[in-house]
Amino acid sequence: MSAAAAAAPAEVEQTNFVRNIIKADLGSGKHSSIVTRFPPEPNGYLHIGHAKSICVNFGLGEEFGGRTYMRLDDTNPEKEEREYVDAILADVRWLGFDWADRLTHASDYFEQFHAYAEQLVREGLAYVDELSAEQMREYRGTLTSPGRDSPFRDRPVEESVSLFRAMTAGEMEDGAAVVRLKIDMASPNINLRDPTIYRIKSATHPQTGDKWKVYPMYDFAHSLTDALEGITHSLCTTEFEAHRPLYDWIVANTPGVPCTPRQIEFSRLNLQYCVLSKRKLIQLVREGHVSGWDDPRMPTLVGLRRRGVPPEAIRLFVDRTGVSKALNNIDYSVLEDCVRASLDSKAARVMAVLDPLRVTVTSWPEGEVEMLEGAVHPKRPELGMRQVPFSRSLLIERSDFDEFANKKYFRFKGVGSKVRLRFGYVLELDQIVRGEDGEAVELRCSHVPGTAMGGKMPDGEKVKGIIHWVSEPHAARATVRLYDRLFTTPEPGAGHEDGDFLRDLNPHSLDERLECALEPAAAEYGAGEQVQFERTGYFAVDPDSTPGGLVFNRVVTLRDTWAKVADK
Repeated sequence: MSAAAAAAPAEVEQTNFVRNIIKADLGSGKHSSIVTRFPPEPNGYLHIGHAKSICVNFGLGEEFGGRTYMRLDDTNPEKEEREYVDAILADVRWLGFDWADRLTHASDYFEQFHAYAEQLVREGLAYVDELSAEQMREYRGTLTSPGRDSPFRDRPVEESVSLFRAMTAGEMEDGAAVVRLKIDMASPNINLRDPTIYRIKSATHPQTGDKWKVYPMYDFAHSLTDALEGITHSLCTTEFEAHRPLYDWIVANTPGVPCTPRQIEFSRLNLQYCVLSKRKLIQLVREGHVSGWDDPRMPTLVGLRRRGVPPEAIRLFVDRTGVSKALNNIDYSVLEDCVRASLDSKAARVMAVLDPLRVTVTSWPEGEVEMLEGAVHPKRPELGMRQVPFSRSLLIERSDFDEFANKKYFRFKGVGSKVRLRFGYVLELDQIVRGEDGEAVELRCSHVPGTAMGGKMPDGEKVKGIIHWVSEPHAARATVRLYDRLFTTPEPGAGHEDGDFLRDLNPHSLDERLECALEPAAAEYGAGEQVQFERTGYFAVDPDSTPGGLVFNRVVTLRDTWAKVADK
């Protein structure tokens, strides 16, 4: 071994408690391979929190050479919609995962669920209950007091079987009866107090149509689907931890299930400056606080995708935040850092002026254009060079001129100050043209010949300030949407007695700039492609963009601007 190799630090294998459990199960021979699943309910759009479950389930399946099911838990026919199904599948594919031929629905197993339920009734492990919903709540007890047995708990088995069949045939009204497991009404775990496993629901199901008048409850269907699909490790978030005894009871007591999955819980992903509650997200959309589910300020995956966040950034974010049982509250800056890390090596560079101030180069001949060159990417020479036109009329950022700036400001200050244009010439400010309000409307400058493309000043002077710019007659005009965090506080609503999260909405979460000036190369990129506006941030072409009406979304700034706010 060479000295260099010996000195190199050993690569640390990343691990977590779920990965360790899987390794132990494979090592002991308990399982020869693993089977996981991602089982969203198709009643809404996926968000950044779901991305963790997607990456954990599909990622571990890939890592250990196992299989992962893409399952749609469609047990509630009133809430499932095709729109959500299509969006969910598109989001998982966008994140880079594939389920091959393992796309399933809970409804695929409705016949088997029904047979299992009737079998449990016949074996005295379930019964038909005709208490009203209000009575059932009363009999259930509380977290501190035990429940009471329903008066229908000990009805004859054949009577329950007959009633279940009447429910199934549509002979009973919605809410008239349910099927409940017979477990323990005095259990300290309220989920074990004779939970409902079937209810009557007169609704058309997107997959099965009007075939069924009764539908299984989530806990019953979920555990049995895992068993029927041969899931070895049922990975879910910690809010299901209290449901695990019920999950295990159903699998253990339902005759003939083909396998015994193990449910393992990990902490859900909580992201600051966001709301991930489905109820709150729906409120944001319905009340018009955002433009829709794909609004780039939303934490939905479709919103993040439209904003321009690359899928590898989401996967990196999940990887960096880890898998554990500990509660977490991740700062939004962690996600932003992952976005920057993912885009830095792939995003082409262009210059864009978002708040233009005209610069006239009086020493440059009218009508003459020089094509300068700039690297498409400073660290990727294989991407080649781009042509940057230079003319007499230029546009710079208004913030690159400040007559009252301090000594550390190295851009245009006043007459006689000099700056170097990115890829271009050194300019010296000769005259400031002002409008009626006294504000500068034009800077008149002269260029220093021979200083383009990094050329030195004739007298050896070092010009410290370098600014971006665009040739005005060649500029591609665009609408640029400067997106920021949707909320001003890390935990929206937490600081108010009524918990009203809407009071913490950021009024400056969108700043739309019209008629921004971009270098011509920017017009060559298509919807979804990301670029870096030099000195400004990373941007992506919005789907609204057209050749005659370019639209760019800010994905993320070049630096964490919120850290400065927090430090004040």
